[in-house]
Amino acid sequence: MITIISGTNRKNANSFKIAKQYKDILQMKGQEADIIDLKNLPEDFLSTSFYENKRANKAFKPLMDQMKKCPKFVFIVPEYNGSFPGILKLFIDALEFPGTLKNKKCALVGLSSGVQGSAMAMSHLTDIFNYLGMHVLAQKPKLMGINDRMSKDRIADELGIQLLEEQAEALINF
Repeated sequence: MITIISGTNRKNANSFKIAKQYKDILQMKGQEADIIDLKNLPEDFLSTSFYENKRANKAFKPLMDQMKKCPKFVFIVPEYNGSFPGILKLFIDALEFPGTLKNKKCALVGLSSGVQGSAMAMSHLTDIFNYLGMHVLAQKPKLMGINDRMSKDRIADELGIQLLEEQAEALINF
């Protein structure tokens, strides 16, 4: 099982569209996959999942359990202000430390409307995952100019599709 995390809570985000396409790619390769869309976090997530309230949110518990039992992940990482979305950092911070991500494996896919393809965001996130003991796949597709690459809610250019397929294959064998 591979869990794909759509790394933003923005409605109608390209991140979720790419997460769905990535799930299709994994399933075509015979790999079971699921998606966690951060848009669906509980409304009271911030006030009931941190500090003295850590793990008090009953609606968040199934997501924590899924993250604990899953051995591999794909993080779809949009670029927000030169890094990744704060909601993704909050999601990571709400997970049990150090056990949830330690010694697990993940792949990162960056996307941006600009020309960097979320390179700095993925670098920052890689540092965090390394600190947490997670193994990050070296292949990190950078999907720049994402709005021009999309057609009918999917990546439409051959290079983008090829990069995702190659990374998915590498993650399965990682």
